[in-house]
Amino acid sequence: MKHQYNAHHAWEFDERPDEVEEPTVEAIADVEQLSQDILEEQLPQEPSLDSVQHYLQEIGRVSLLSASEEVELAERMERGKAAAQRLASAEDLSWQLRTALRADVIGGQEARRHLIQANLRLVVSIAKKYVGRGLALLDLVQEGNIGLMRAVEKFDYHKGNRFSTYATWWIRQAVTRAIAEQGRTIRLPVHMSESVGQVKRSAERLAQALERQPTAEEIATALGQPLDRIERVLEASRRPVSLETPVGEDGEHTLGDFLQDDELPTPADFASQQLLRRDLAEALEHLNERERRIIDLRYGLADGQRRTLEEVGRVLGMTRERARQIEAEALRRLRAPDVGQHLRDYLE
Repeated sequence: MKHQYNAHHAWEFDERPDEVEEPTVEAIADVEQLSQDILEEQLPQEPSLDSVQHYLQEIGRVSLLSASEEVELAERMERGKAAAQRLASAEDLSWQLRTALRADVIGGQEARRHLIQANLRLVVSIAKKYVGRGLALLDLVQEGNIGLMRAVEKFDYHKGNRFSTYATWWIRQAVTRAIAEQGRTIRLPVHMSESVGQVKRSAERLAQALERQPTAEEIATALGQPLDRIERVLEASRRPVSLETPVGEDGEHTLGDFLQDDELPTPADFASQQLLRRDLAEALEHLNERERRIIDLRYGLADGQRRTLEEVGRVLGMTRERARQIEAEALRRLRAPDVGQHLRDYLE
């Protein structure tokens, strides 16, 4: 069934892809078993900066996929499924054919694992946007990984869509439902949890524009929704916790003793920074040495100091116009869909 956006449900993710069916019980069981296998290998247990860094290092070992590589993996998965069905239904197969079919089955399983692991960074880039809503970053990542694996099962490459575009809906759905079900002592309905997220994002945008906290009336106007509905959502989002709440078995410390140091990055901020550096470095590999050098100087990628075209020209011994031409060509390459698509999430 295709869900449409409406004011009562306020979906905070895109429209559900056409003709998507809920996975069967058997498919979910198989997917969750594969999830357990992969997460036991890679996902650390404690949500600290060290564990986040370790996880990012692990998932960063698998390169991002081009559109053609996604299709190739999907084709291998399709052959593997067909081979498995034939092996299960036919009894009079020659040993040569059985051997070939088993090879296709194994190839399909390997392709599925590769497609999942190459998109684990996509899960982190989505999950980090939901930190602060009741679940730790790595808990959100684990839920998002389940959504990713369901997307792998349902992906139809014949429709011509990029897998990352298709998988985003499944990942967001898994993350937001986990927040609704696990993120609060008093469980909120899924549609209310999603509305809380929508109102929170609107309030943050207004706060930046107004340089103060917006009123409920201003949020209602910005979203085009009734004031009483916004007030109900804001009331549902309140979760007061006393700073005097005891922490630990002995009760010697309180929650106030563990207030966050704002000068230190949160695990979500750290993950975002690490992912951006890694994805940017991969994108720059598509440029030649001179193009990389100009982009580096212009945008201060190495030292944080941005330079004018005149300054770039002086450093590299060329005219301002020549530096501008090379920069324009480099940016054109970086905007190509297969190169720059993974950088667009950081602009949201």
